[in-house]
Amino acid sequence: MRPLVTIAIPTFNRAEATLRDALGSALAQTYPNLEILVADNGSTDGTAALVTSVRDPRLRYHRHPQNIGPNDNFNFCVATARGVYFLLLHDDDLLDPDMVAACLDAVGDAEDVGLIRTGTRLIDAEGRVLGEHPNEVGGVSTRDFFLGWFTGRTALYLASTLFNTRRLREIGGFRSPRNLYQDVVAEVTLAAKFGRADVREVKAAFRMHTNMLYSREKIGWWCDDSAYLLETMCGLLAPEDASILRAVAQPAFCRRMYHHASRLPSRMERMRTYREIARRFDGAYSPVRFVVDRAVGRRVAMAKRAVRSALPPWLRRQLALAT
Repeated sequence: MRPLVTIAIPTFNRAEATLRDALGSALAQTYPNLEILVADNGSTDGTAALVTSVRDPRLRYHRHPQNIGPNDNFNFCVATARGVYFLLLHDDDLLDPDMVAACLDAVGDAEDVGLIRTGTRLIDAEGRVLGEHPNEVGGVSTRDFFLGWFTGRTALYLASTLFNTRRLREIGGFRSPRNLYQDVVAEVTLAAKFGRADVREVKAAFRMHTNMLYSREKIGWWCDDSAYLLETMCGLLAPEDASILRAVAQPAFCRRMYHHASRLPSRMERMRTYREIARRFDGAYSPVRFVVDRAVGRRVAMAKRAVRSALPPWLRRQLALAT
């Protein structure tokens, strides 16, 4: 028998939306030795009816009497998983049919790898593809793996990650101060301590929700978790590598937090939040520079669209094919 893999789907009130597709993508895996665990966080819709209508011996359903919170449900899945490897699939994400098989093939069914990862596809609320991110960090050091996340060479999402279940339990499951980057904390810790394997090809889809609203308090929480994640990463590296990582990571976190803050409705609140973000990350990236770069980037994008729209249709088609 090949190693047992648990695909856990924590869910809450998504029976009429995306749960059916997420569950279907788990059931459609070509890998032969699977456990599929659906952990229902006290849903009040038709989740129970949907899941129990599936007749498949690989499927196990647990319903909490009441909502225990998302992260506690994640860790319930970790605690009760039976597989050697563990994949946490959000109830709105999707797996390619050969996702698990590609991961286990990459390690020759070895059971002692801390982390196995593939590339990730980004989709919108309707399932349209927004972009693809192949996993380009195969064979690089732990430091360069961390740097690859900040420089766009890899994307860290749960749908494209298999965790070693025993090792994930040893580090305490998914934990961070605000439970926003708890998955990334677990990924970098397992990769650094227990090794990783990388599959370049895209084998999973993460659903982006572009209408998310941020408050100043929520951005502060993201800053808390970003700072914690950075310290975790640096603590896993030699001092000289940690210094290199910090020089890249601090401005990158600034940009991400500024982007969240740019959605705040009040200009005064945005300015105050920008200043607080800069303070939290030692002024590594100026908010003035962010505002200027953003404005310039928008103008460049508008100019490109104007030029493209002025081209004859046949030339636009040729350019689209070339890109």
